[in-house]
Amino acid sequence: MDIEFKISKKPIKYEKALKLLVKKVDEVKLGGREFIWLLEHPTTFTAGIRSKKEEILNKSIKVIKTNRGGKITLHNPGQQIVYFAIDLNKRKKDIRNLVRQIEHSIIEFLRIYKIESYADKKNIGIWVKNKKIAAIGIKVSRWVAYHGFSINIKNNLEEYKKIIPCGLSNENITSIKNEKKIPKNIVINLKKILLKNISNI
Repeated sequence: MDIEFKISKKPIKYEKALKLLVKKVDEVKLGGREFIWLLEHPTTFTAGIRSKKEEILNKSIKVIKTNRGGKITLHNPGQQIVYFAIDLNKRKKDIRNLVRQIEHSIIEFLRIYKIESYADKKNIGIWVKNKKIAAIGIKVSRWVAYHGFSINIKNNLEEYKKIIPCGLSNENITSIKNEKKIPKNIVINLKKILLKNISNI
């Protein structure tokens, strides 16, 4: 597999990250290398194509509109984000399979920290005891899948009270740290799992 794997240690502004991601998507469409990027953002609120104005509870916050699937969500330090540009022309042209493999990767990753989680067919994402710990938002253009997913590791969950995240009660959000687990070797473990499971996409 010829995949470019990028890891950013310092938080990257959302607009800057999206600009690079779109560039990588265009390159993949032209036959370039697929791309996976592990990073964090400063505190940022983004709105997917299914978002509604009434989901913004704190009217003073800035919300960035994006073309990914899903509703309004939060990115902030301590949350691990995975962006990708995956060419489904070279793989299975099956978006459901892509989502399943992402879900499986997150569940397998959380199991390392002794957290049992599950996917919900009605509410996309990964859940722990009826609380959401990971969000998934994907866009597909000419069979190139991009955007990605986020996992709450040790981020400030109080920020979720400013919105109705993913159409849910903002009390129904959790993180690895919130589950009283110690989040170690996050990037190493997540990269290992992604590289193992991407062959099934």
